[in-house]
Amino acid sequence: MKITLKDGSVKEYDGAKTIYEIALDISEGLARAACAGEVDGEVVDLRTVVDKDCSLSILTDRDPAGLNALRHTASHVMAEAVKRLFPDAKVTIGPAIEDGFYYDFDHEPFSREDLDRIEEEMKKIVKEGHELKRFTLPRDEAVKFMKERNEPFKVELIEELPEGEEISFYDQGGFVDLCAGPHLMNTKGVKAFKLLSSSMAYWRGDEKKARLQRIYGTAYAKKDELKEHLKRLEEARMRDHNKLGREMKLFTTVDVVGQGLPLILPRGQKIIQKLQRWIEDLEDREWGYVRTRTPFMAKSDLYKLSHHWDHYLEGMFVLGDPEDKDCMALRPMTCPFQFFCYKNEQRSYRDLPYRMGETSTLFRNEDSGEMHGLTRVRQFTISEGHNVIRPDQTEEELTNCLNLATYVFTTLGLQDDVTYRLSKWDPNNTEKYLGDEEYWNTSQDALRRALQAKGLAFVEADGEAAFYGPKIDIQAKNVYGKEDTMVTIQLDCENADNFDMYYIDENGEKKRPYIIHRTSLGCYERTLAWLIEHYAGKFPTWLCPEQVRVLPISDKFTAYAEKVCKTMFDRGIDATTDLRSEKIGFKIREARLDRIPYMLIVGEKEEADGTVSVRSRFAGDEGVKPLQAFIDQIEEEIRTKTIREETVEEEKN
Repeated sequence: MKITLKDGSVKEYDGAKTIYEIALDISEGLARAACAGEVDGEVVDLRTVVDKDCSLSILTDRDPAGLNALRHTASHVMAEAVKRLFPDAKVTIGPAIEDGFYYDFDHEPFSREDLDRIEEEMKKIVKEGHELKRFTLPRDEAVKFMKERNEPFKVELIEELPEGEEISFYDQGGFVDLCAGPHLMNTKGVKAFKLLSSSMAYWRGDEKKARLQRIYGTAYAKKDELKEHLKRLEEARMRDHNKLGREMKLFTTVDVVGQGLPLILPRGQKIIQKLQRWIEDLEDREWGYVRTRTPFMAKSDLYKLSHHWDHYLEGMFVLGDPEDKDCMALRPMTCPFQFFCYKNEQRSYRDLPYRMGETSTLFRNEDSGEMHGLTRVRQFTISEGHNVIRPDQTEEELTNCLNLATYVFTTLGLQDDVTYRLSKWDPNNTEKYLGDEEYWNTSQDALRRALQAKGLAFVEADGEAAFYGPKIDIQAKNVYGKEDTMVTIQLDCENADNFDMYYIDENGEKKRPYIIHRTSLGCYERTLAWLIEHYAGKFPTWLCPEQVRVLPISDKFTAYAEKVCKTMFDRGIDATTDLRSEKIGFKIREARLDRIPYMLIVGEKEEADGTVSVRSRFAGDEGVKPLQAFIDQIEEEIRTKTIREETVEEEKN
């Protein structure tokens, strides 16, 4: 047989060989580094037997799939360590994930001390150097095998597999786990690892099922790589909006209020208020939107018309019995409400596009395990809009929506953070969607052309569309690398028919419009989290809840400080005074720690001359300026939404 390697060279063998044996034949060094193989594009275990012509890549930790195999093995080593220390713990699943791995256990919560003990036990297992041996069993024998080991979660997984399925296990010196692989050949290959945290998780992600304890960890082939990763994690923690936002008193959460229901504090609300006023004025004055205000709830009849009742009921908060004809539900989206705003009067083809915008508070019943800070919540506010268009306006209006979103990102300084995804239907699961194959292919092509026309790089993803139409998802990653959707632009050619929406064309005939569901900024809470992490709390001046702090050198200059502050406040600048009886150096350090853009220091000379001594977060000491000159400067910075470069290192405590 002929094996074509990644570099194009060909190896010939008379008989079948495992991928590991082929790696060893190429070089001992490659065999030592090998983590998995890729045969004709499929990632497989090193123990896989090759018995026919194929293309083969030997994957090391330098390949993402190879590193995943190493981390998957680390998760099994961790599971064995947990079983040694806590024999009553029941194992569930333990996959490799981006940047690491996790394993879920049916057990009491693990403390940091527990994780340290587990880590030490893992080191012993690695040092023991157990070979990982793969074997298979028929389903009935596999069920019996795991029942004898008293592992009910594994039994459940096996029983769900179809008859005749090959059920594989890996044995690493006595610890056996149900697993499809791939894995390293030996536990000694897990050379650098760290257990990071533990948290609660639900079995199969279902809050009605068992509460489990999830341990997160990471692993690398080299200690230096692990050290660098841990350093990046520490830097990420310092920017984590969940930590920084609370420290800066932007938001908080309270158990008795409820999970996924953050309380936005005055400083955080000031930022959201500035964003909201900007977006509403931008849409209405410059992009041709009209503004609506619609109810927070509606009868189930409305959601049945839009098909949300059929396709989205589990994600809704229902008030009362869903079987009751008068049942109400909190709105998870605004579209069906705005459709009736459109229908309130007859529209002509000349009226289109008809763009409706709304600052909408929405409610979605997210799983408790998915909640996180401000990025995944159960109540949120969004810059939602629906553009009713003629079919011939589709491409131009999609481009306009993209242009608006990219303008918003650019103004906020976030344009380099985003990626674009064309979210399509799943052609193998068509019952989830409205419309037929032609509808989906046509609408997906329209979105694809809009992205291509703007020259945007994008990926395509099956199964990520809304049930009524495909969408462009504009994505961004948080400090830990987890991706969230920030803005969506969805094309809907179905709901106009459901709601009997029409316009009168040039011939006086009724025609069905298309609808674009879109956001310009997206969710305000999620955007605030994004801004906190992107700027590490050092927001552009126009967004800061406190833009200027006036610092009198002593109590004698309190009156002048207050006069300076009032003059700016009356001009719409968010200014405060620090009138504490503290030394000026202390006040300056406090203002810098609070990330205030500008400090105005005033004393005898400044009062006499009508000036201020300016220190900024951007350039340090900017010298003495007439008060009016400083006001003109900061007003221009706020008006133009300038993002000044930070050039001064933060002072240490």
